[in-house]
Amino acid sequence: MFDRSWYNRAGVEWVMGFCTQEQCDEFFRSVPEFERMLIRARIILIKYWLSITDEEQQFRFMMRIHDPLKQWKLSPMDAQSRIRWEQYTKAKEEMIERTHIPESPWWIVDAVDKKRARLNCISHLLSQIPYEEVSHQQVVLPPRVHNPHYHRGPIPKEMYVPARSYIMPSARGSQSVNSGQ
Repeated sequence: MFDRSWYNRAGVEWVMGFCTQEQCDEFFRSVPEFERMLIRARIILIKYWLSITDEEQQFRFMMRIHDPLKQWKLSPMDAQSRIRWEQYTKAKEEMIERTHIPESPWWIVDAVDKKRARLNCISHLLSQIPYEEVSHQQVVLPPRVHNPHYHRGPIPKEMYVPARSYIMPSARGSQSVNSGQ
């Protein structure tokens, strides 16, 4: 699996001016050739583009800005991508058009709803890969051997990580979680 960085030459690098027109054109010439080479080597190559709307991206960025647990996901480059939404969209469209080949087509996943997108993508991926059911022997857990002479030794208190109480966000509001022992 490649992550999106493999195709960044035609996306982020092109839109942000990190590559030249010649480098981008070379990428577009090379990608279909390289993908066909992988397929000839019997590698299953399936390409997914997780697609969200402009409104959903705005919503996710705002959530990251306001959630201290997600702020690390937002970089200055992401902020620039908001300014260039249309340029990125045009670059993505050209990249998909020029790298969508019969041997390895692009599949677009509606990813506004993350959980549904993941399930749809997993289901589709499994439908694309020939596989057979593997039979497994049923595992039976035997009774634990009990040795009356063994006593678990004490663990010194200073070896434990200190327990803290946390406020964990949940779908139904905040709830306190005590990680006591």
